[in-house]
Amino acid sequence: MLLGTEIHLTPGDPGQEQFSISDLSQEFDVTTRAIRFYEDEGLLEPRRKGRRRVYTVRDRVRLKLILRGKRLGFSLSEIGDIITMYDSEPGEAGQLHYFINKISARRTVLKQQRDDIDVTLNELDAIDKQCRKTLARLP
Repeated sequence: MLLGTEIHLTPGDPGQEQFSISDLSQEFDVTTRAIRFYEDEGLLEPRRKGRRRVYTVRDRVRLKLILRGKRLGFSLSEIGDIITMYDSEPGEAGQLHYFINKISARRTVLKQQRDDIDVTLNELDAIDKQCRKTLARLP
């Protein structure tokens, strides 16, 4: 699956196939509110036992993908597209091609931001130097 995600079950519970919202919240250090938000956005689809949400290994992997995608700067819409693509034709190959294109676009944006930051830092250095020179000449 994309983003280098492999399925690893919760430590201490080999073979665990069901998770509560609290289990996932603690494991991934996110709030239960965030998990419910991803559910509202259609990215997670827990089953219900009464009023309780029951998450599967699939939901757990999806949450891991969502969080990793966010760290990489992808929008929830892009993350949703990638996750959905994995479940449908052309499957993993299509998902990987799409993801490679998204990585390239993200890399371009980040390089431009880095260039912009470098320019801004150089301008700040020049202004700082000018201010210090002016300050040194003052009585």
